[in-house]
Amino acid sequence: MSDSSLDNLPKGWKSVPNDLGSDQTAFKGVQWGKAMMWIFLLSDTFIFSCFLISYMKGRASTVIDWPNTSHVFSLDFMGVPVPLLLIAIMTFVLITSSGTMALAVKYGYEKNRKMCGRLILATAIGGLIFVGMQAFEWSKLIHEGVRPWSNPFGAGQFGSYFFMITGFHGTHVSIGVIFLFIFARKVYRGDFDTGRRGFFTTMKSDYVSIEILGLYWHFVDLVWVFIFAFFYLW
Repeated sequence: MSDSSLDNLPKGWKSVPNDLGSDQTAFKGVQWGKAMMWIFLLSDTFIFSCFLISYMKGRASTVIDWPNTSHVFSLDFMGVPVPLLLIAIMTFVLITSSGTMALAVKYGYEKNRKMCGRLILATAIGGLIFVGMQAFEWSKLIHEGVRPWSNPFGAGQFGSYFFMITGFHGTHVSIGVIFLFIFARKVYRGDFDTGRRGFFTTMKSDYVSIEILGLYWHFVDLVWVFIFAFFYLW
């Protein structure tokens, strides 16, 4: 290429899309399902960030005392109220399920179908327990008078932020649990070994799909850590 042609090429950041658009190797061998999952998780990160920033802004600007989370989320154990007991158990269960998911990916790539299936089932059961405990938490607070527009513990915004943030996250967990049970069935049936095509797609199945689902599940767990820190501990 002549010097005059090089001078006409875009400079700086504008050259990035031009270089990648003409490159024949940058995206070869990349699993598109994994790339699309990362893009989805990035967009979901912005949504959860907006929720948490909105929560911090609302809490910092209210003139009414914010409810004491240690009191609101306490649970009686042998007649003694224990602060954040249920939340601590929920966090432990969800983080543990992240570990079982990582092991499921490992055994999947090793073609150990039995262990992979068991670990995916364990992850799904952990997610199901988490959702069940969250449903119990919701019903307890609703019974105590917490509503999106008011609550007996303090600032009225507390209920709306609580139901919005935990509900949005709980929806993600519920969707993940559904797919975990589906993937457990596919593993036990040997779909990833035979390359059987999926129900909603013509693409052949392989164990990379389990890693992609694992990315989603680890993201859901990571988001809960931030919710736990900002909403329950602050």
